[in-house]
Amino acid sequence: MDFLARRIELGTLFDDLAERGTRTTVHLDRPLDLAPDRGTVLNVPALAGLVRDAAGWLAAAGAGRGDRVAIHKRNHWDTVLLCCAAARIGAVPVPLSGHLDAETVETLLGRLGPALLVADPERLAARRAAARTLVLGGDAPEGVLTLDDVHGAQAPAPHRPQVDDPLVVLHTSGTTGVPKLVVHSTRTLLRRLAGFEAHRWPLLGARPDDVVAGAFSFAHGRALAWTASVLTLGPDRLLAVSGTDWAQAGPLLERHRPTVMEAQPATFVRWRRHARGGGDPFGRVRLYVSTFDAVHPPTVRAFLQATRRPRPVWLQGWGQSETGPLTFRFLTRRALAAERERHPTTRDLGRPVAGRTRLRVVDPRTLRPVPRGVEGLVVCATKALCQGYVGEPERFARKRAGRWFATGDIGVLTRSGRLLLLDREADMIPEGSCAELEDVVEDRLPEVLECVVLGAPGSPPLPVVVTDGDALDAARWRDATLDLPKLAEPVVLDWDAVPRTGTGKVRRAALRERLGLGTETHGSGRWT
Repeated sequence: MDFLARRIELGTLFDDLAERGTRTTVHLDRPLDLAPDRGTVLNVPALAGLVRDAAGWLAAAGAGRGDRVAIHKRNHWDTVLLCCAAARIGAVPVPLSGHLDAETVETLLGRLGPALLVADPERLAARRAAARTLVLGGDAPEGVLTLDDVHGAQAPAPHRPQVDDPLVVLHTSGTTGVPKLVVHSTRTLLRRLAGFEAHRWPLLGARPDDVVAGAFSFAHGRALAWTASVLTLGPDRLLAVSGTDWAQAGPLLERHRPTVMEAQPATFVRWRRHARGGGDPFGRVRLYVSTFDAVHPPTVRAFLQATRRPRPVWLQGWGQSETGPLTFRFLTRRALAAERERHPTTRDLGRPVAGRTRLRVVDPRTLRPVPRGVEGLVVCATKALCQGYVGEPERFARKRAGRWFATGDIGVLTRSGRLLLLDREADMIPEGSCAELEDVVEDRLPEVLECVVLGAPGSPPLPVVVTDGDALDAARWRDATLDLPKLAEPVVLDWDAVPRTGTGKVRRAALRERLGLGTETHGSGRWT
């Protein structure tokens, strides 16, 4: 590990970058909620100053060393800056997605017992679960602090925690229920994950002339690792995109035309129609990166065709909030063209990260390893494994056996060591793989933006289809699914009618409830 990667610290990240002379400029699609008067273009010294200012505000609001500071606001990159500010005073930041409903937030805050909640005016409903609350902008109810109350407060000297002290608490997506609260340390999140990325790996590492764009949930742990690793490598520009609305994101991408584009799969799906837009926003991309969720072949194919680079690459990563990346696979135009000759699928997630992660597939009932080529529960071993779940230690213990941790996914390890991911164990169906059926439907029907297959014991699997504004043609549907396992008649919904997490994943349990399917599934749900 090189010198820069070793020294990554969350609380002093921007101070350290400024000291090194990092020349990257950060460009935003809208001003920061934390500091709306500071514009949409900031350099590293300005960001270091903003983090110092915010650290003083948090300290003046009553947060101190060892305290948990919950951050609950609409999605923007300043969530990362607030996490840095909290860590700088020795507190433990807890970023909470702005997409979480008030009931879920109250449950999570009840587990956390934060000393301070930092929220925007639209998300103050759960403030009773925090000792104190600081509101970002707008009028404050009685007993709630505003930025005016803490403005100008001096930041205490920066605190650098021990590498195994709790550094940050992150929450999982919550696709099957209330999210879990995951504790990471400097060692697991920054040394093992960000530090590994902060190398000039061929193809993957950001170059001095790169324009690196990120469009995902900045309340997710990926945002912290991404920010730290990318800025450590010092590209020319970093673009932080706060939402999927093309009217807001498009001008930024068209103006700067990124060379590296990372987004959550749902965002890529929403932007598919703009892939070859008039502003040529993706014409210079050499590397696409997708994490968070399954990505389907038509989406990958559309963006690989959108760039004018002769040999663009799509990096498909698979991992979890608890573990960080576990496998990766490179997809190319040629690979996607070859897959179209059979059932197209991006379920092949490649091999474990060499020297860093190991995978096994076990019988979900006996937990004994199964032979290569046989499906089962995927378990992993990684030194980046989190320290546990806040408020649910027994749940974490149930998923861990020695060095092995149950991911909750069903998959197959091939003879060559590649992972074929089938489904979440809670969502599995006896008819095959939901994820692969979704791949096939989306590839055969271009008008389908998204297909979600839900298992229903006693009935054929139910496909829920989101179209690109058009009705689903019944004859085309029959032709496209003729050779697939028997499916129920599809339900067609608008994009916004499908319940989602902050990372764009479909909340399948909530969708089942909305469609009246009940809670019973083919899986046990034991490993979620």
